[in-house]
This record gives sequence, C-alpha cells and structure tokens, in this order.
Amino acid sequence: MRLVIRIIALSRATQLRRQFREVGKAIDELTPNARKQLAALTMREFTAASKSEFPHLYATPAEEKYRPWGAGTEIGLERMRSDNPQVRMRGIALWLTVAYHETKDSPFERQQDVHRLIVRALRALKETVPPAELDQWFGASAKVA
Repeated sequence: MRLVIRIIALSRATQLRRQFREVGKAIDELTPNARKQLAALTMREFTAASKSEFPHLYATPAEEKYRPWGAGTEIGLERMRSDNPQVRMRGIALWLTVAYHETKDSPFERQQDVHRLIVRALRALKETVPPAELDQWFGASAKVA
C-alpha cells in the first residue's frame, strides 16, 4: 500500500509542478500593478481557505470531496486560461492558495519541492506590495477577524 501511496504522491507532485510552470509564466507576464492586485486577491483567497475545514479542498464541490485531492487547482488553472484579465488573476490566486495548502505538510519530498516553489512565488508577490499597504491590508483583515 505504501508503494501505491508514493506513486500517487509522485504523480500529483509532477502534475502540480507542470501546472506551476504555467502559473509562474502567467505571473511573470503581469504588469507591476496587476501583480499588486494579484497579491491582494491571493491574500483574500488564503483568508477564505483558512476558514474552511479542509483548506486543501477549498473550492472543491461538495460532491467531489472524497477525491484523493481537491478540484481547486484544476478550477484555478481553467480560470487562469480565461481571456478576461480579472478571471485570470482570480484563477492564479485560487491555484496558489489550494496548491499551497495541498503541499504544505506533505511528507513526500517532491511535493515539498513544489511547496517551496509556491512559497517563492508568494514571497515575490508580497514584495511587490509596499510595506505601508501591507500594514493596511493586515490591519483591515485583523479588524474583520
């Protein structure tokens, strides 16, 4: 059984890495202002996902909650491929959020590698936002929470 679990984890890590290349390319193509907007959207997605019982299943329809992994990354990727810039950015934010939570505490090395890629992308997005704006965002979210 362990072998099957390792194979499933390896194939999922490979799939997420392939998807991340596409997401990373989409992030690189954004203007600085769009990256700031993406950072704000991603923060909102993280806030919403953290309120979920299972953040790695965030955005997964209820009838699909017993799959080996959620549908959030596929939904995010589909939205990211949209022609509408706002839908595209929301898709990137959703993909980053769900993939982060899915790989966060994984005991498998390949998934940990994907997690580090995601964290680097999130850090790069965070660095596009001036510290004063970050304080406003976190101050506003602390008042809401």
